[in-house]
Amino acid sequence: MSLEIVTLPCLSDNYAYLLHDAESSATAVVDVPDAAPIRDALADRGWTLSDILITHHHYDHVDGVEELRAETGAKVTGAAADAHRLPKLDRAVAEGDTVAVGGVEGQVLDVSGHTMGHIAFVFPGAAFTADSLMALGCGRLFEGDAETMWASLTKLAALPEDTLVYSGHEYTAANGRFAVTVDPDNAALRARIKDVARARAAGEPTVPSALSLEKATNPFLRATAPDVKAAVGMAAAPDAEVFAEIRRRKDSF
Repeated sequence: MSLEIVTLPCLSDNYAYLLHDAESSATAVVDVPDAAPIRDALADRGWTLSDILITHHHYDHVDGVEELRAETGAKVTGAAADAHRLPKLDRAVAEGDTVAVGGVEGQVLDVSGHTMGHIAFVFPGAAFTADSLMALGCGRLFEGDAETMWASLTKLAALPEDTLVYSGHEYTAANGRFAVTVDPDNAALRARIKDVARARAAGEPTVPSALSLEKATNPFLRATAPDVKAAVGMAAAPDAEVFAEIRRRKDSF
């Protein structure tokens, strides 16, 4: 049993995702930057929204929640640790809890770092990571520290390599321009940058991306790699410290 997943561009560079279980007709959406694109996509497909899954509290992930809830009666799920600044939750969850879209079950992971209380929803073959692990990047550390984010990324990196990573923004081209500055000899990265440029020129999204590709090309996941450590002048440093340096460089890039 698997989900049909639809990638929906929202606002200037956000993504929301519809998850549909054909057997039960249940449909969920991960994050609601804006209600209109989600409403239109549901109408086009004749789907009825049953669940809203929220990754974190930032406005560009929740602004359309109340509008969609009012229109559809969908139940809202989000992190218990973030409940005080999320739209009202019908269900508050934490790492280790399960969520379901019809007959398809997913797991909740705590991926704090970008914000504290940020969660990811991991279904078979698909991880909805929003602003934690991103295509060729990771979220800026607004609330958590580098050690917290590194622990979250390590957790995500341990998922099966064929997992597709559904992140929250179309930042891949910009992330690639930075990535090559700290991983200049990575042939897979250079090939990916060209693929991203072709996709964007054609108006195509660059997410989702395979976790295997992220592990081969995303500098934030490659803080363990000797060539990346050498490139940032930290050959003998612990992985978390190398990650912190890469994040510091990206912040001022």
